[in-house]
Amino acid sequence: MPHLWASIVEGIPSNTCVDACHTLRYAYGQFGLRSELQPVSLMVRNGQGETVVDTAEEPWWSADGSIFHGHCVLGLPDCLRVVDPTVEQFAPVRELGQGPLVGRTIAAEPPAQAGRLMAPGTLFAVQRGDCRLLYTVAADRYTDVVRDQEWITAHAPAYYRTGVNLASMMILALRIPDVIGRARQTPYPRLHALLRVIGDAQEEIDDARDLRFRIMVDGVIQALRLDEIPLPATTPAPGVPNPA
Repeated sequence: MPHLWASIVEGIPSNTCVDACHTLRYAYGQFGLRSELQPVSLMVRNGQGETVVDTAEEPWWSADGSIFHGHCVLGLPDCLRVVDPTVEQFAPVRELGQGPLVGRTIAAEPPAQAGRLMAPGTLFAVQRGDCRLLYTVAADRYTDVVRDQEWITAHAPAYYRTGVNLASMMILALRIPDVIGRARQTPYPRLHALLRVIGDAQEEIDDARDLRFRIMVDGVIQALRLDEIPLPATTPAPGVPNPA
């Protein structure tokens, strides 16, 4: 999913980590995965041990609330993964050309409490080429900085809509014959249900630029967004609720 997001975005400019993580949060939610934005500090050291990137340890917003100073990632407690979709905004990492970061980590204790994956102060490292990426999870009080800030809550419906469209594009990729077998082996029953109901249904783009699938409902073909498609009653709910 983060690689699909990155392929759509033209480059990865700075100050997009919060936007990207919120979009991906809603996209993963369509497949039933829980997720949580996680403020972090990031230090990147090159092969000579020199620090070439060092983000703010205490994230904050500009006075007008439009520019975020700091960094954040997305934690997926259901699969013990951490996603950094905008790691390539930093030139030393971008030069390696490896795309967004998706890494495995260890859950905090108690596991996945309140959707959280890692406890404050957790340090984890990722090696990319000759660069070593050192992440430190920020204190709990900074979670509100990336989750409940006025700019974020005002744009939540837009993040949601973009996330639904991103998940819809992912469905198109996952239902390819060479891929769908692996998708069906994942431990996400909501994703399985979507793949079954959508099948090879024709997709279309509506006037609002939303991706829709032409699904038979009560004997009538309807063009539905991914979040409008009726699923069996036993299907798990989305991992993230609609903010509308």
